[in-house]
Amino acid sequence: MATGQNTDPGAGILPLTVRDLRFDAGGRALIKDVSFTLQPRARTVVLGHNGAGKSLLLRLCHGLIQPTGGEIRWDGAGDASPVRRQAMVFQRPVMLRRTVAENVDYALRLRQTPTRERRALVAEALRKTKLNRHADRPARTLSFGEQQRLALARAWALKPDILFLDEPTASLDPAVTRTIEALIRAIHESGTAIVMSTHDLGQARRIADDILFLHRGRLVEHRPTEALFDDPQSAEARAFIAGELYW
Repeated sequence: MATGQNTDPGAGILPLTVRDLRFDAGGRALIKDVSFTLQPRARTVVLGHNGAGKSLLLRLCHGLIQPTGGEIRWDGAGDASPVRRQAMVFQRPVMLRRTVAENVDYALRLRQTPTRERRALVAEALRKTKLNRHADRPARTLSFGEQQRLALARAWALKPDILFLDEPTASLDPAVTRTIEALIRAIHESGTAIVMSTHDLGQARRIADDILFLHRGRLVEHRPTEALFDDPQSAEARAFIAGELYW
């Protein structure tokens, strides 16, 4: 993985540059020659039909899966480890067999955060996500919406430069979705870049500064949100925005 000089001391490991990214499995190309750049503090939504490759692209960028070809470069990383400066929240959050507070604390311990600092960060994260009254409760007894808030609290406590979110509201009702979106906006306002996958057009409009539109593993458009919605340049994006089936 190549690195470059960080020209903005507040940007952390960003920009993220992806060039000719490819991922093959079972004799098929699931991600096909994808290229884009993500800037510091942006809110990017990866949009497309189910099966378009959205979740796979996030996992490749986060480093959970190694690409078959191409390059993923953190241009601001310098000598820092990009892995330690990012976080990811999944559609089905993983809850450890520990209390709510211990779930957040565990993530901080993995980053070797000092004990005194951990206590303050755990308390802050639970307060911001309104889970402080559940601090001593087993995490797996929380409702699904509360578990998703805990997953966000765990990520937020790490103060990442970039947070990947894989359809974090896909199974939630509108009221809980509104709460999760508010937390995502707050995390962004604290200085973290957001990259979130969704197939929900309304959510993309509410969240995104720019959109990566995927279709069958290809990046069809990367444009500012309003430009994409007002004047899509591809037949695939036009059909998706119109609610038409296009495959």
